[in-house]
Amino acid sequence: MGFLTGKTAIITGAGRAVLKDGKTCGSIGYGIATAYAKEGANLVITGRNVKKLEDAKEELERLYGIKVLIMQADVNAGADNEAVVQHVIDETMKTFGRIDVLINNAQASASGVTIEQHTTDQFNLALYSGLYATFYYMKACYPHLKETKGSVINFASGAGLFGNFGQCSYAAAKEGIRGLTRVAANEWGKDGINVNVVCPLAWTAQLEQFQNAYPDAFKTNVHMPPAGHYGDPELEIGRVCVQLANPDFKYMNGETLTLEGGMGQRP
Repeated sequence: MGFLTGKTAIITGAGRAVLKDGKTCGSIGYGIATAYAKEGANLVITGRNVKKLEDAKEELERLYGIKVLIMQADVNAGADNEAVVQHVIDETMKTFGRIDVLINNAQASASGVTIEQHTTDQFNLALYSGLYATFYYMKACYPHLKETKGSVINFASGAGLFGNFGQCSYAAAKEGIRGLTRVAANEWGKDGINVNVVCPLAWTAQLEQFQNAYPDAFKTNVHMPPAGHYGDPELEIGRVCVQLANPDFKYMNGETLTLEGGMGQRP
């Protein structure tokens, strides 16, 4: 039994994905879900692709004996997004009766498209799936996290920190998330809610696709970290997220953690 046994974590964008080899974990969200499952947490995983969610549920429940609730949810410019998110929260409370951790990992974007080529729809894709989704989930989860003295873990990116070429909407969304996280840490600290942001670099199926679709932008933006390898979605990024749900780590409230190849810094 792990220290998260009996607790409930919501992880957005956590459908099962694998790399080209067909077996290696290819999704940060699924890597985090695996790390949490190993610590005994029951999970609520969201995403747009039901098949990926079903695959994740089957594997996590079979291997780790936890319970997984899957929820198809898509925050976008044409949806009643507060209702979409509230439905996830209502079903979570109906199924598990508590929320201990919220992990805002979901993000879509048109990476590789320069500012002058970016359309409003492409810009909205990044803002709604990332920044707005993070805002809506945090707002809806707040009263439940206040009750459990829980944790929020948000995801930003080096794209915003370093101004990556061809990633204007992605960088804007991620910088918005970073700012929102710091404000929440300041406002919610008194409620015992721990709020942090992680800026990871992991080799994922999405990064593989980015390399194939936009080789020039990939070459410009993606460099091998100093540690000589990309972060592992479960063993490095997932484990950091597990530790951020540990009450002993409350002192880290409001920090930005940059993970490059397994090396963590708090700038």
